[in-house]
Formats: sequence, structure tokens, C-alpha cells
Amino acid sequence: MSKATTHEFQAETKKLLDIVINSLYTERNVFIRELISNGADALEKYRHESLTRDQEDLFDSHVPLEISIDLDEENKELTITDTGIGMTGEELVANLGTIAHSGSNSFLADLAEAARKDVSLIGQFGVGFYSAFMAGSKVRVQSRSWDGTEGHEWVSDGTGSFEISECPGLHRGTKIIISLKEGCEDYAKKWKVESIIKQYSSFVPFPIKLEGDTVNTVQALWARNKSEISDDEYLEFYKFIANAADDPLYRLHFSTDAPLSINSLLFVPKENFEIMGFGRVSPGVNLYCQRILIDQHSESILPEWLRFLKGVVDSEDLPLNISRQALQDNALVAKIRRVLTKRFLKFLAEEAKKDEEAYLKFWETFGIYLKEGVASDFEYRTELGKLLRFESSKSKESTPVGLDEYLLRMSPDQEEIYYINGSSRAAIEAGPYVEMFRKKDIEIIYTTEPIDDFVLSHLAEYEGKKFVSADRADLSLEDKSESKEEEQEKSAQQLDDKKSEELISWLKKTLNEKVADVSISSRLVESPAMIVNPDGYMTSSMERVMAVGRMEKGLTGEISKKNLEINTANTLICRLAELIDSDEMFAAEVALQIYDNAMIQAGLSVDPQEMVERNYRILQKAVD
Repeated sequence: MSKATTHEFQAETKKLLDIVINSLYTERNVFIRELISNGADALEKYRHESLTRDQEDLFDSHVPLEISIDLDEENKELTITDTGIGMTGEELVANLGTIAHSGSNSFLADLAEAARKDVSLIGQFGVGFYSAFMAGSKVRVQSRSWDGTEGHEWVSDGTGSFEISECPGLHRGTKIIISLKEGCEDYAKKWKVESIIKQYSSFVPFPIKLEGDTVNTVQALWARNKSEISDDEYLEFYKFIANAADDPLYRLHFSTDAPLSINSLLFVPKENFEIMGFGRVSPGVNLYCQRILIDQHSESILPEWLRFLKGVVDSEDLPLNISRQALQDNALVAKIRRVLTKRFLKFLAEEAKKDEEAYLKFWETFGIYLKEGVASDFEYRTELGKLLRFESSKSKESTPVGLDEYLLRMSPDQEEIYYINGSSRAAIEAGPYVEMFRKKDIEIIYTTEPIDDFVLSHLAEYEGKKFVSADRADLSLEDKSESKEEEQEKSAQQLDDKKSEELISWLKKTLNEKVADVSISSRLVESPAMIVNPDGYMTSSMERVMAVGRMEKGLTGEISKKNLEINTANTLICRLAELIDSDEMFAAEVALQIYDNAMIQAGLSVDPQEMVERNYRILQKAVD
């Protein structure tokens, strides 16, 4: 080996080394990822040269393209070798002694600012290599170029200078020998290095051999043509990326070059661990750039309400120096998120048309996330609206239907989509709110989950038809085509106008502390009374959820006053009007009981002790 020549680091490089070693990377583990990434780049460059030149012009053309990692626990050394394009002595000085970056001063200023924010920058040219000094007290780089010129060795301790000397007998490629610092001895242990490779570099397109064993055995399927991939390969990949044991429910392999270069492979698992009580799940999609992991379980690449998805997204358009913090604000990432989200929602709509029964299984398991999307993300409400499923008065038991199906059954003059909340289908159908809908053969959607009313109120309308809750005070279902016979029959059964006005006045006085208003209902057919909301926006279900939330925070959980509608054709209401004259005290007990019954049917809370005691008094009166 010839005598070594000493070179001073460029001033900017010294600053760069100080930033990288002391404050740039939040995890030391990434230095292995960076060196593997650099090795993969060198292999890719050599592969390109080999395709454009004669084999006779290539040095060591028989050597396979791979990355090898060797460990020496006794001497505390880690060695990473690639058989890529290699470097000449001049290239070693240029690439490892200076920052080949235009505007390097501004680059360093930005880098230092990022470091102060504790950000992990990735893959910027030159920075990746210098990360070796986070774990190494001394770094040796032995490299020989593809053109066959004699090899050289670059040596430095990462302080002020480096040495270059000839190093004969090398094969093509680059070998990086790292003498590990005190406290970094684990990087010479196989289990440690293997875990880092599997986390960050599993999909590097060249074999990575650790102590002779190939570690990256799973292929980057997202980069291959769909027609070339078998179902078994997809299944193996899903089990690897999602750490799953069963088959996925859906898969979407999606690639596009416009408006961005995106390759993605997304899976819907079979189980929803969040609704099984395991707590909020973390995002399950990893973000890659040229097959190198940038952000594991990325919170930026998809909306939070798609956190149940598993898989990978790879975009070559992402800048390699993007940080995890910058991902959240990067306009390019926002575009990728928009493209992916719209494509996945389109995929779900296609699957629902193709096999509604299979889609309903998905809806039962993951529909709660789509509802969350409607309630929290205005941008995708149109697409999400097509995917919603609810039972209705005209659907089969336990078989939700889509809003498009509801629209097909609407009469031409119906301008609104009606819905009502309840604890179950049976409870809703036994209640007073659906009576007039049933009589007039108007379909009404049943919402049985606490979030459902928030979802429909945020969706606001679908295909130009507004959503209207059946417990609204201003709801009118009057039928102008009602026959004279029906009007006469109805008037014969109900209180006359004078008696009705007297009863209304008395009820307002008697229930003054409980109701906002009392009126004659145009919607009740058989039930004596029902509670309606004076607020056109807030449904009983929504208010109930909000009251529970306030109570959990130690705030008052009281429900606001509601309106009471009565059915003056109902026998009980008619007898109540008569009872006022003969026994007003008992009539007040009955009125309060009617009010409590209506509150319970609306799903709202009442004082159970007070209600039970009153109930016994009424029963006692009845048996006497």
C-alpha cells in the first residue's frame, strides 16, 4: 500500500459532520439503513452501466450484485460491502470530503435548524454516509471503480481530516469498515443488525447477506406487474407486512405515473381490533421512497380514518431528504394522500357493486371508520356517502342498504331522506316516529349507532336530497291527497278544537318545568304522544351522546327541554282531557307518565326512581 496522503475536510463538511454526529439523527439505527441505501444506489448505477456497455469494458463483470454485512464482535467492527459501481481515488475525495450540493451554506443552515427540531433527515447526498460516525469512532472506506483502475482506501475519525491511500487487490465495489464507539457494541451483533435490516431495508432490490445468510427474502411486490404476481405471493407479503396470520378481506395493488409516481399495495384485514376492545389502532401503512423505508406506520400518507389499512406506499417523487415532521406539511405528500384516498374509496365502491354481500361483511367490520371519515373530513364526503349502509323500513332484517337504493325507491315528489335513531330496529319500529311513515309508505332509514346522526347531519345531503330526522319539531308529512272520508273518520275520533286547546293549555302549565312546548301532532297514528326536537339540527341521539360526553368531563349532562306532540285521536289522550275535570291531581300524574314514556321512546333519560313511584301510584289508583 502506498503512502497515505492527508486531506482536510471542507469547512462545510466539518459543520455537516458535527450536525450529523451530535444532533441530526434521533435514532442511531438509521446509519445501517443509510449505508445499505447508498450500497443499493451503487449497485443500481453499475447495473445501468452493464446494460449500456460491453462486458469486456466492465471490471469484475462476473461478480454478483449484492450487499454483504460482516460482524466482528471481538474487535467491535461492522463491515458493509457492495459490489456496485465503486469509486476512484479522486471520487473518494470528491464524494466523501466535500458537500456536492449547490448552495451548501444554505443547505447547512436548513440542516442545523432541522437538527434543533430533533428531526431525522433521510438520504440527502453525503449525509447518509456521514451517519456512520454516529456509531463509529473510525471509518475506513475501501473502493474500486467499475473501470478497473486501482482501488483506494479512505480513512477518517470524523474530526478534521481524512487520509487517502492506494489499496491494491480489491474487487469492484465499496467496503465500509466501521470501528464501533463505546456503547455501540450491539451493532456488531447479528440479532441487532438483522432487526434493523428487516425494519428498514427488507425491500432493497438486491440481496442483503448478513454473515452469509440472505436477510431480505420478501420481494417488493408493489414494484412488480400485477399480472406476474400469484395470490400466494400476495398472501405471503400481507402476512409479512401486517404481521398477520389470516387472509386479508380486500387488496388493492395500485400504480400510477400521473400526476405523481406512486406504487402502492394496500390490504384490508379481516379483523378490527379497535372494536374488539384493544384500543385505538396505529396507522398500518408504511411509506417508502425507492424501496427504502421513510416513515413506518405513517400518519401522513393516509387520513386517520383509514388507519385500519395495512400495506406500503412507494413514491419516487418524494425528496430523499424529507423528514418525518416535514411529511405532515409537504404539499407533495398531501397530493399523494389525496390520490390514494380517492383511489381506495373508488375501489370500495367497485367492490360493493361487484359483490354487495362481501362488501356488507367489510361494512360490518370497518364501517365505523368510514362514518368517522364523513363526520371529520369534508373533502371525501361525496365518495363516502356512496359507501354508507343502513337498515331501513324497507330493507330486510339485518341487511343494510345503500343510499342509492333508497333513492331508487323514493316517490318522485319526495324531496328529503328521512331517518330516525334507536337502540335497535325492533325498538324503532315499536316507537311512535315511524307510524305516519308506515301509513304513507315512505321509507325511513334506521340509525342504531351513536355516531350515525352526526354522520348524516355532517353529510347534510345526498344527490341533492337533504337528510331530515323524524324527531324534528318542524317535520311535516301532511298529505294533500287525503280523502274526505279519511278526514271525516279522523275528526270523528279526536277531540274537538275547543277541548284540544284546553288540553294543550293545561299540559303546558302542568309540564312547564319539563317541556318547551306542547302541540297537536300531525304525524302520530296510534301512539298517544312523542318527544320532538325544537332544534332542527340536533337530534335526540346527538344530544344524548353529547350529554354523556359532558358528564364524563364532570360537566352538567342535562338534556335541553323538548317539545311534546300529542295525538288527539288517541283514546288515552281523549280520556285525559275528561279526567282533568273530575280528578285533576290524578290527571297530572298521568300526564307526567305520558311525558316520561315519550322520553324513553325517544331514547332520552328520565328519573327512574320518580317514574317508578309515580307508576305505582297510578297502578294503585287503577286497582282501587
